[in-house]
Amino acid sequence: MSPAPAHLLARTGSLRRSLLASVLALVCAAPALADWQSTRLIDRREYTDRLRAMWLGEVIANWTGIPVEGRWQGPPFATDANWGDPGGATGFITNQNPWWADDDTDVEYVYLDALASLGEHGPVRLTGEQIRSAWIPHINRAIWVSNATARSLMDRGVTPPSTSLGCANTNSLMIDAQLTTEFFGALAPGMPEVALDIGALPVRTTAYSHAAHAAQVYMIWYALATQSPADLSPADRTLWILRNSRRLIPDTSKAADIIDFVLADYLANPDKNDWESTRDKVYARYQNPRVAPFEYRSWVESSVNFASGVTALLYGQGDYKRTIQIGVLCGWDCDNAPATLGGLFGLMLGYDGLQAQFPGVNFSDRFWISRTRDALPDYLPLDAGAEDTFTLMAQRCAAIVDRVVEQHGGRVSHSGGTGGEGQWLLPPAVAISPDPAGAPNLASSVNPETLEGNRSNNVRRRLAGSVSASSSVQSNPPFIFPWPYGLGGTSGPAQFCNAVEFDPSGVEQHPLPSLCYSTQNPSNYTPGTEQTFTVLYSPGVPVRTVRFVEGPHFAPTGPTSDPNVPGGGGWFQNVTVELLIGGQWTALPMGSTQSEPLNDTVPFQIIDWSLPTTVQASGVRLRGVPGGGVGAGAPFVTIAELDTLDAPSPPLHGSFDLSADGVEDTEDLYQLWTTGAPTAELTGDGLADEQDSAYLQRAIRWDEPAR
Repeated sequence: MSPAPAHLLARTGSLRRSLLASVLALVCAAPALADWQSTRLIDRREYTDRLRAMWLGEVIANWTGIPVEGRWQGPPFATDANWGDPGGATGFITNQNPWWADDDTDVEYVYLDALASLGEHGPVRLTGEQIRSAWIPHINRAIWVSNATARSLMDRGVTPPSTSLGCANTNSLMIDAQLTTEFFGALAPGMPEVALDIGALPVRTTAYSHAAHAAQVYMIWYALATQSPADLSPADRTLWILRNSRRLIPDTSKAADIIDFVLADYLANPDKNDWESTRDKVYARYQNPRVAPFEYRSWVESSVNFASGVTALLYGQGDYKRTIQIGVLCGWDCDNAPATLGGLFGLMLGYDGLQAQFPGVNFSDRFWISRTRDALPDYLPLDAGAEDTFTLMAQRCAAIVDRVVEQHGGRVSHSGGTGGEGQWLLPPAVAISPDPAGAPNLASSVNPETLEGNRSNNVRRRLAGSVSASSSVQSNPPFIFPWPYGLGGTSGPAQFCNAVEFDPSGVEQHPLPSLCYSTQNPSNYTPGTEQTFTVLYSPGVPVRTVRFVEGPHFAPTGPTSDPNVPGGGGWFQNVTVELLIGGQWTALPMGSTQSEPLNDTVPFQIIDWSLPTTVQASGVRLRGVPGGGVGAGAPFVTIAELDTLDAPSPPLHGSFDLSADGVEDTEDLYQLWTTGAPTAELTGDGLADEQDSAYLQRAIRWDEPAR
């Protein structure tokens, strides 16, 4: 095609400039940001005050619940009449000085330290190795259940997300991630999709499946704490937060079922003080006698405790004290959900608002972290009884928020705002709605668990088509492996193509499929002989990555000295990966990379082979020589999963670059007003209008005074 004549190009450019000038004139004449849109502009000093209140709100609620933690695990449950029990739920704990660290706050503190140590311009998304490096020196006591199992695995070299695999951590459906990750939402105010992103690996340190989704919901609550429309009542604000959080987890998840069930019962209940009837229905549905297909495992599991948090949030009607009271009296692990809710209300109320809940109380600002956590910095060297203050902790959190906002397309100013302490202009809203009731589910576009799980071809073909697995050797695992090394091995090859390790659905599994495939069998012993493991798909699948998830290793001594496992084993000495393309087994294409080498000292490795381009394949196979087998022992391998993955879809984040030219400038204003595309809706109010233009102009002209 011949280029357009120069005079036509000039005329087009002139028209474009004229239109752009008109756009700018409209923008300049546009009203100031309305209440809803103004939530995208956050005063740094004011939010730092809310962060201080978050920490205080957490510890008040945490220690209010601790005296009765685990007391009510089933009928007879507590009622409102039990509030004030001598030696029990005696009322709010407000007089600690300093405030004592507990597992509901101190792991978050370690994450705060880890992020702060990365520097002013450091990353905000911790790696698995960074998390392990933070846990090992600081988290060595006062941890239980999944946290304790994950910590034990870290001593063996295992890093997240392997520390939450069902085959590695038999407690990964417990409550632990719900009490260790909420604060990542506070680091991403108004950006729930960013909170999910930066908190993804901390969540997968100790939780997977619906337990991971429950932890995600708590993070989203914190991210949305300051974002509800200003004209809502306190009760409607909490309802708005709950409904928006529900949109970001899969509809199939047990966590989604819990929200839907509790919310429906609350809305149908004419007596908004009758939280007890909803709690009793939670017991009947999720505990005993439970309603299929749900499994009850423990009073410290994710499910019933998450349900108690949702119940307290709704029936608390936006009142801090009533919400915490209900959360404590709901039972089970009843310091956990209250601590989460206490932090949420701290963010919503701010410090003065939280203080107003307790007239006449002079709260301590001091925090005793070394009660439970080791070798952390002492910010109060002259104070023998404490190492930190909520004020200082909030300031370090705010400095991390600076990084989060800037690295995700927002704007940061260290001048202006209250006290000249700066402002944040958040990136465009992509995951929140002023009217979330009936709004579409967004999990497939913003939830990192779903984004990662949807890549799995084992998941895809399990749902549509077929997937099958086979092994070249006959397996006969002779025993169940002891804790903490997983529940052991199975002889069925289908185990390594069942996709449960990265299933994004959150569907309850019965029982927990924590077994791995194992080739233990003395008759298999032939030194140096390869064993082959194959997964076949019908129809074929797009492959960009091959993923091998290893099972446990067993040393020839120690807990694995069972006579049925002489010499230990469980690992490959070497591997070869091939794809079935056009009916022929084919080596991975040139340019493929391996994420990490095989390591016979580290179990539960997740090894990815990334291809330079996507190829169509109908199968994958792994060939390798098993390790172990000292003396008369038979070497063997363990496999949790052999999978292929499609190309990744990055989490959706908002952008001011509407013209997609890599620059945020007046061209984006032109794009906004000429296309009317859905992407032009930037503020979250469901409309592409003058408010979006005013918001976009503010972003583009953010640093004009400095220029």
